[in-house]
Amino acid sequence: MDLFQYDFMQRALVGALVIGLAAPALGIYLVQRRLALIGDGIGHVALTGVGAGLLLNRSPVLVAVVAAILGAVTIELVRARGRTSGDLALALLFYGGIAGGVMLVGLSDASSANLNAYLFGSLTTTSPADLTTIAVLGASIAVLMLALRPALFAVCHDEEYARVAGLPVRALNMLLAVATAVTVTIAMRAVGVLLISALMVVPVATAQQVTRGFRSTMTAAMALGLFAAGAGVWVAATADTAPGASVVLLAIASFLVVALAAAARRVLRRRATPAVVSAPEPHEVVLR
Repeated sequence: MDLFQYDFMQRALVGALVIGLAAPALGIYLVQRRLALIGDGIGHVALTGVGAGLLLNRSPVLVAVVAAILGAVTIELVRARGRTSGDLALALLFYGGIAGGVMLVGLSDASSANLNAYLFGSLTTTSPADLTTIAVLGASIAVLMLALRPALFAVCHDEEYARVAGLPVRALNMLLAVATAVTVTIAMRAVGVLLISALMVVPVATAQQVTRGFRSTMTAAMALGLFAAGAGVWVAATADTAPGASVVLLAIASFLVVALAAAARRVLRRRATPAVVSAPEPHEVVLR
């Protein structure tokens, strides 16, 4: 039986594809800034928002969006002022976010199944309203990352140069922080807050194995994200596995395959290149 004839599987596939496209488009800038793990930190803050929403009987997703944006803006302000290192700020988000989320969920009447849906994703329960939110916000993130690519690349590569060039560095940094928060929040339905960082980073790391320029790396990463998302949903549907875990594992498997192929290609190229022995110069004298 073709499971994709059902509406809930079609919504799951479309939602996964949108996130698979948007997450690497944003993730390449985070990797460039050496903030590959910021998605995890913001995800933990979003978990606090989920707990607050469950405790207050408000929409967990909307409260998580607000909490994630506040967390992302806070870490950007801390990083920009340089009073605390980026690693320490991320650590504070990690521990404070997960502790606050667990405490608030424990105080609410939510079951562990509800918490697991946000921790590890629950793509097959995506409603039409959820899909509309994912599609609109995910497409907006992808379009922004593509449209502002020159400016964002300049800021991520060298902030001082970007500032001298007249770019609004602070505004662009805040845009990246807010975009990260929004991406993490909408991806809760697909892969969960504990796995979203992998979908942001792993396709980028895979593309870097075989590409040279920033544009080609971004294009390849988005294509790999689409592949992992689509294939992951198909594997989850046919093998009855968790969609979020299937997507991430396929992304990691793609990285391993590409990395091994790239390594083998380099070895073969070195073996095929003959060793060049330089001849002695005319004025050199060989002593015996």
